[in-house]
Amino acid sequence: MSEPVLELSGIGKAYLKGTPGEVRVLSDLDLAVARGEVVALVAPSGAGKSTLLHIAGLLDTADAGRVRIAGRDLTEAPDRARTEARRGEVGFVYQFHHLLPEFTALENVVLPQLANGVAQGAAAARARALLERVGVGPRADHRPAELSGGEQQRVAFCRALANEPRLLLADEPTGNLDPATAEHVFATLMELVRETGLSALIATHNLELAARMDRVVRLEGGRIV
Repeated sequence: MSEPVLELSGIGKAYLKGTPGEVRVLSDLDLAVARGEVVALVAPSGAGKSTLLHIAGLLDTADAGRVRIAGRDLTEAPDRARTEARRGEVGFVYQFHHLLPEFTALENVVLPQLANGVAQGAAAARARALLERVGVGPRADHRPAELSGGEQQRVAFCRALANEPRLLLADEPTGNLDPATAEHVFATLMELVRETGLSALIATHNLELAARMDRVVRLEGGRIV
């Protein structure tokens, strides 16, 4: 069996640690996502799924445990190495698109590539191809405020995939959309993930969408059950 793209082992996280008001969010948590696997993360509000995704994506640090991405232990890596891994190995999609409002859809997908050292022309060509793939090509020169909610989120998917990551982390990616738009956007996301062979960990409250992924895991009491 190939090495997991994401491996979390013994993860612990508490806020206000060591104080009377300490809140333990994650405790001795283990989770692995295999190559090409799409895993649904289901949890009630406040259970710590966003914290888990932030630790998995190197946006936050755990109090205990190890984080490995593509076989590399990044738990105690210096900030620069964590930033490089986050930029090149991980794509993020959030409930709200978080596109930069002053830039066009195309520019929003170009910018992460430029930050990763890709030449302007190549970055623009890849950005345009991704936007065409998700049906937003004709809107490439529009700013986020000129796009519908579904279009904004599809642009966010393209931005997440711009640097050809191995791992996609998504936090309620259809949570702000009406049911019909959510269905269309989710189908687009799954098509992109399957076509690229990405591994994905997708947090969702929607049990119907979760059931269409390869595996469903639940976060309860700070652990995966």
